[in-house]
Amino acid sequence: MFYFLNVSGRTQADFRPLTAAEKARFYAKGLFSPFHFVAAASSAGITQWEDVPKAWGEGAEGYGRRFGNYVLKETTQRTLRLGLEELLHEDNRYFASGEHGFGRRILYAIKSSVLARKDDGTSRISLSQIGSTAGAAFISRLWQPSTNNSAGDGAVSFGIGMGANAGLNIMREFVPDVTKHLFRHDQAH
Repeated sequence: MFYFLNVSGRTQADFRPLTAAEKARFYAKGLFSPFHFVAAASSAGITQWEDVPKAWGEGAEGYGRRFGNYVLKETTQRTLRLGLEELLHEDNRYFASGEHGFGRRILYAIKSSVLARKDDGTSRISLSQIGSTAGAAFISRLWQPSTNNSAGDGAVSFGIGMGANAGLNIMREFVPDVTKHLFRHDQAH
């Protein structure tokens, strides 16, 4: 679980650019992380319960299609992002704000979902994050049933993907504080 929090506990001041080999290792860790499969299983379970898309049916076969959809979509997104990060010299890792105040930290986490660091540590709009999320949302229409493969469906998928990234960044910002508090509490007893 802590992989998805990547660099948890590190702040902006800890940034240093990754080499191409480090980026490739980071990519592989994420792709084969248990969290990747747990997220796909959870998403497949939710859409199975909602019966979306209906054409995939119910039961084990429907669940398998939904699970495969999420694994393949996430793999597509990660692969596109890795290529674009390398090409554009962007780094989408999350570093905690180091700020105080709930509102400031939430705003930082949300802004970080659309910003990337350049090799010199400055931030700019993340073409690799936005582009890979959009690319995966629309490429995944290729294996969707006809009831879910329109441009509008791709746009909805893109919006959900960007929202999920912002939500994960909020978790990345606050979960280290919560776990630190919990572990400190356990040690006191």
